[in-house]
Amino acid sequence: MNTTSAATASAVTFVWLGMVLAISFLEAPLKFRAPGVTIPIGLGIGRMVFRALNLVEAVLAAVVVVAVAVGGAPAATVGLTAAVVVLLLVQLVFVRPRLNRRSDRVLAGEEGPRSRGHLVYVALEIAKVAVLMALGISLLTV
Repeated sequence: MNTTSAATASAVTFVWLGMVLAISFLEAPLKFRAPGVTIPIGLGIGRMVFRALNLVEAVLAAVVVVAVAVGGAPAATVGLTAAVVVLLLVQLVFVRPRLNRRSDRVLAGEEGPRSRGHLVYVALEIAKVAVLMALGISLLTV
């Protein structure tokens, strides 16, 4: 893989990883513990933050895909790139819309059992973190 593409993809991958760790595993759980933050306020903040995060993730994913494609990456790196893109797409296409519908119902005052969709989203985030780490490391070694 050429050094410019590898360096670009590696840097972007680690920025992406940092954003996911900071938002999903730090900001998201802590906001509900802040004084005065109610469930509706927390949901509203969370929706805005995750909408922005997912938009940035899509842009970062596109940059990584282009850098890997034009850089002549080895098959393992291409596979990791594809895996992280698939994980992101599953979150955006299948999980986020369900979470949005659920939060709409909660914001409208509907009561019900806790959503298992959040657990699915967290599991996908954990998988995405693992793949981003592996991808970033693979890009540093090509």
